[in-house]
Amino acid sequence: METSIASSSSSSPLRFSHNPTNSRPTLNPTPRLSPSGRQSAVATRLRAISPSPTPPPPAPTEAFGFDALKDTFSVDVAAAEARPLDVPLAAPFTIASSRLEAVSNVAVRVELSSGAVGWGEAPVLPSVTAEDQPAALAAVGRVCALLAAAPSAPLGAVLRDVADALPGHAFASARAGVEMAVIDAVANSIRIPLWRLFGGASNSVTTDITIPIVTPNEAAQLAAKYRGQGFQTLKLKVGKNLNSDMEVLKAIRLVHPDCSFILDANEGYTSKQAIEVLDRLNEMGVTPVLFEQPVHRDDWQGLRDVSVAAMERYRVAVAADESCRSLLDAQKIIHGNLAHVINIKLAKMGVLGALEVIDAARKAGIALMIGGMVETRIAMGFAGHLAAGLGCFSFIDLDTPLLLSEDPVYGGYEASGPLYKFTNARGHGGFLHLDNNNGWK
Repeated sequence: METSIASSSSSSPLRFSHNPTNSRPTLNPTPRLSPSGRQSAVATRLRAISPSPTPPPPAPTEAFGFDALKDTFSVDVAAAEARPLDVPLAAPFTIASSRLEAVSNVAVRVELSSGAVGWGEAPVLPSVTAEDQPAALAAVGRVCALLAAAPSAPLGAVLRDVADALPGHAFASARAGVEMAVIDAVANSIRIPLWRLFGGASNSVTTDITIPIVTPNEAAQLAAKYRGQGFQTLKLKVGKNLNSDMEVLKAIRLVHPDCSFILDANEGYTSKQAIEVLDRLNEMGVTPVLFEQPVHRDDWQGLRDVSVAAMERYRVAVAADESCRSLLDAQKIIHGNLAHVINIKLAKMGVLGALEVIDAARKAGIALMIGGMVETRIAMGFAGHLAAGLGCFSFIDLDTPLLLSEDPVYGGYEASGPLYKFTNARGHGGFLHLDNNNGWK
């Protein structure tokens, strides 16, 4: 099923059919920051209103847990490669800040000397990620070549080298894709699924599903469809036109009156508009379970104003998404009481960066959400395993593979409406089809 590949990047795109311990040099090392935080009673209430089932308490740390493996598992990369990952969407995906008609991401394949293979995905969404596809492809390809040429080293050292070669938010998506592939290869090598590697709390998650910015009639059709598929939480994209947003909400309520709402403005409102949205929803008898990124990412005062008004008036939690792209951002949100929830996206901060923010938020008592860009089941599977294994997320938003016109991923998790089950024996279980014409060579 797998074939050996050269350790260099290539520009040939992936096209898919339907269905299916030596010393190591460091590159430009960057300082590590220690998380800190405070306790808050808000997180307890947020978990009580979470649209996802309350997760079980984390399982005891196991000997093969991720932290332990960083010191004990020696990684020897035999080959690594990056390719464009292009998949059309079933319908245009419009949010306040952008419009997409296809996924244009980067797929990453890492093969260890043992023969174990790992897959990762670098998502590209220019309104959120710093990279476009060519930039991400070049960055990932460069690091793939470094990995294949480097001597064996502990997993932690390898991941630090990746972070040093792809630093900060400018390379976060590329870094996430490489980290995913390396970690997946390690999990495949030791024959355990990722959800166990990350803590073993659960082997399933329940996701919401997104309705993009569309007409009221289109929104109603989607809501009716998703109701039939068992989705109880709808994430509604808003933020372009306040009056239109209200009409869409009314249309959805007619066909799915018992659903829970998450509003996601993607930075589209001013603080005054965001509070007006909540006032008007209250007049309609609608209370969202979450209001995500209501204002511009750099409008810290506006974020705080909306958070205070939303909680004091209506007991609505506000989530920081685009405003939280690093541990420093998370610490600012925590110390300034700027939001009630932090949305974790691997493409915003990488896998290791995400784990740092998760740790800081948990210590501070801040509730967590996990989401994604527009990705296939490679990236969503990795994020889902991480969420299930940690068991600490109040809101799960991992639905974008359901919005694609075709599924290029073989294996991986099993989806039954909103329920994702991770029944694979090792890694995240997903891989990409090796097309003889345009696939991996």
